[in-house]
This record gives sequence, structure tokens and C-alpha cells, in this order.
Amino acid sequence: MAFFHIRLFQERDYKQVVDVFSSGMQEHIPTAFRHMLTLPRTLLLLLGVPIAVALVSGSWLLAVACIFFLLPFLHFLAGQPWKNYVSKCLHTDMADITKSYLSVQGAGFWVAVSGGQVVGTVAAQPVKDPPLGRKQLQLFRLSVSSQHRGHGIAKALVRTVLQFARDQGYTDVVLETGLLQKSAVMLYYSMGFRKTGESFMNFLMWLVDVSVIHFIYPLPSAQEHEL
Repeated sequence: MAFFHIRLFQERDYKQVVDVFSSGMQEHIPTAFRHMLTLPRTLLLLLGVPIAVALVSGSWLLAVACIFFLLPFLHFLAGQPWKNYVSKCLHTDMADITKSYLSVQGAGFWVAVSGGQVVGTVAAQPVKDPPLGRKQLQLFRLSVSSQHRGHGIAKALVRTVLQFARDQGYTDVVLETGLLQKSAVMLYYSMGFRKTGESFMNFLMWLVDVSVIHFIYPLPSAQEHEL
């Protein structure tokens, strides 16, 4: 069993936090690529383009070579949403974690530490325009290093955010996660989150069929108050 504790982010954690987060996101690229290869539009591309090349050039050898060109291109395409997402995060809220989270009222950034190393991260910020009558906290940046999974660290990090939300008087915790992030989706369902919708963040994510699931966790205290 892995021993760990959770505490607020400190500036000296920054490099390790970035490594855990970036590595965790890029692990999804092979899954996205395999998923992309099952899409009808991808199969049509892999069949249609070589056939068109063969008909135009009269060379089946060139058609086969075309497939070997298309596969690396598709792998590159499948990886772009994840790489773009990491780049965006590192140039926005994660460029200065203290400023984005610890200096903001009702926000926070926590790390899980084991053996003196950061092995997990999670963050939360207030939702700027919540539904009328609601005070919502959005969970971000949940990631656990591959060597430390299966020990309840992700669940403990989510519970940290839920407890923080209760203490701060929030009515709900909301989050978004990719459909292909199977373990994360299962975790949120198992902890009582419920799905509220599904969408694509941009055209590229639609193209590779990587949708985003929206979740909500109504806090018990808010439910009891409504009763």
C-alpha cells in the first residue's frame, strides 16, 4: 500500500506538478489513436485515399505507401487535442498556480505527496456564472502518476475538493472530463457525480471524436437545505 498525504500546493512543487499533469494527459494519446481508427470516417479515409491514388496513378505500390503516410498523420491528429490542452493549461491557470488558485477566494490547488514526491494533483475554482441560486465550484487538473495509481489517491483528492466545497458553502461541485478517460469517468460515477451533458470543445475534438462529459455533484448540505 502506498502511503501519501494531501496538502496545499507550494511553489517548490511546480516542476513536479507540471510533470505529473503533462504525463497524465499524454498517456491518453494511444487510446485516442486506437479509438480514432474505429471511426467510420477514418476507415473511409484509409480505404478511399489509397484507392483514389491507385486509380489516378495506376500504381498500387503508391497506394500502399499512402497508407503508411496516413497512419502517422492520424496518430499526430489524435494527439493534438491532448497536446493543445496541456499547452493551454500551462500558459493560462497553471502558468502561475499561486495566482490562479491560492490567491483567489474560494479556490484551491492540492497535491498528493508520497516519499517526498508529488504524485497527484487537483484544483478547484469558483464557477463565474452559475445557475441562479447556486454557488458552484469547478474541479480541475485531477491527475495521478502512473506508478501510484490503484491506491485511492485520486479518490482522496476528489474528496478533498468536496470537503473544501462544503466548508466554503458551495451548493455543487462540477467538472468536465474526456469520454476516453475511462478510469476518471468510472471514478466520478462511483463517488456520486451524475452526468449532465456531453459536448465537443472544438472542431478538432469533434474530428477525432473525443467528447467531453459534464458532471455535477450536488452537496448533501444543499440538498438537505432544499428539503
